[in-house]
Amino acid sequence: MSAKKKTVWFEVEEGEGITDCLQRLADAGYSVAGRKEEPIFEEVDGQYIPIRQVIKFKGVLSE
Repeated sequence: MSAKKKTVWFEVEEGEGITDCLQRLADAGYSVAGRKEEPIFEEVDGQYIPIRQVIKFKGVLSE
């Protein structure tokens, strides 16, 4: 039997809504304990341009 990790980060996938990600987190047996956003940049002509935002939810194993 494999033990689940106590905390796992769930990333909102491309084409997936936040609600879908939260449902996936809950279906896996976790509760939301945090959120973070990270910008993704692309270099264009020596300038860094933000191209999208990555949203992650911290899941804590529900007891």
